[in-house]
Amino acid sequence: MKCPICGGRATGKVGLNSYFCWDCCVEYRLEKEGVRVFEIDEDGTLISFDPANESLY
Repeated sequence: MKCPICGGRATGKVGLNSYFCWDCCVEYRLEKEGVRVFEIDEDGTLISFDPANESLY
């Protein structure tokens, strides 16, 4: 499975329909409406991905 953000293939399953990308360090979920992407905060909480935030690159 390719990452929807960076297109990398270094992904792994972390839960039911949830995946983690080791290349850009985001978690994403496959849902009926599409893909939801989350950034991981320092304390481990998931924050909805903001495409305007370029700090991931």
